[in-house]
Amino acid sequence: MTAGGSTPPDTTGPATPLAARRSRWMGQQYADITKLREHAARHDRAAVRAQQRVARLNTRIEKLRHQATLLREKAQKVLAEIPEIDQHRVQHERDIAAATGGKVGVAVTSDVTSLHYRVRKLQQKVVDKQQKARHLELRAAMKTQKTAELKVKVDRYTEASRLEEQEAASYRQRADRLQLVSEGDVAAHLTQSAPAAKSAPDEPSPPP
Repeated sequence: MTAGGSTPPDTTGPATPLAARRSRWMGQQYADITKLREHAARHDRAAVRAQQRVARLNTRIEKLRHQATLLREKAQKVLAEIPEIDQHRVQHERDIAAATGGKVGVAVTSDVTSLHYRVRKLQQKVVDKQQKARHLELRAAMKTQKTAELKVKVDRYTEASRLEEQEAASYRQRADRLQLVSEGDVAAHLTQSAPAAKSAPDEPSPPP
């Protein structure tokens, strides 16, 4: 305190150009670290989005596979009905042969014409069953083809997710290395500043 009772002004001078440059450099390092971690976060988000697409596509693939399996099972059930129909048709043809004696020109009765009609109906039924089974098989094949197309997309998104994860890991590693360097620089700066402060001369004591 001076004779007039006022507090002496702070004698600490402005920061040196070297200290200012060091401060700017360290600030830039922290900005670079933040930028690197932002890039890593973006790539992480992209990887997660790709994984979500893969999960949705896999769910859709399994649904299509299940539908294709059901369609094929229906087609097999339809085809399995044909032998029984053929048995009825063959029996009617035997009845016709027995009624006519296997001879051409024999007077045809209403019973025989009715049997002929039933034979034709059964033949048509077999053809309809075969057509239905083919239609079901075609639908199943289309769904199987769709699963193959979706599987290609799954592989593409899986690869994209893997690459994004690699990019994110690379940016994180760079940020970690830069942060270690920055922390080392800060520690070194503090270590250098401490002895300098201790070695500063004390103010001379006033004479008695």
